[in-house]
Amino acid sequence: MTGRLDIAPCPPADRGLLFQLAEVAFASERGWDAARVLDALDHDRVFVARDDGPAGYVALRTESDICVVVDQLLVAPGHERMGVGHRLLEYAEQYAIERRASVLRIAVESDNSAARSFYRRAGFVPVECELFELDLGTRTPRLT
Repeated sequence: MTGRLDIAPCPPADRGLLFQLAEVAFASERGWDAARVLDALDHDRVFVARDDGPAGYVALRTESDICVVVDQLLVAPGHERMGVGHRLLEYAEQYAIERRASVLRIAVESDNSAARSFYRRAGFVPVECELFELDLGTRTPRLT
């Protein structure tokens, strides 16, 4: 990573590349669902973190007037532990706040202790066995 990380909406032409990144990272994992990944890439608001190339992405879905869901958050192989996941999550939080959502949600498998710990450190709390929420009620949008 070059040190500069830009996050922007995903151009439709890049969605195939993002699917390939997801497949490399998760196809061997329990719960991998290619159709679900493709659906999120086609229908969610997808934002890509880039340095020299894609470093990761976040796919966001508005569930209601008050809730935005992180459908997928992926850090590309070779970009782990460089802050990419934190930056994407901060971007998702800002996106939700700007839409006046009061909660940001993500489903996390019960046996994925690394992800559960990551989301807890980011302020998410478990509300069901595999559902975490971040209360946005006390957060304010940044003016751009």
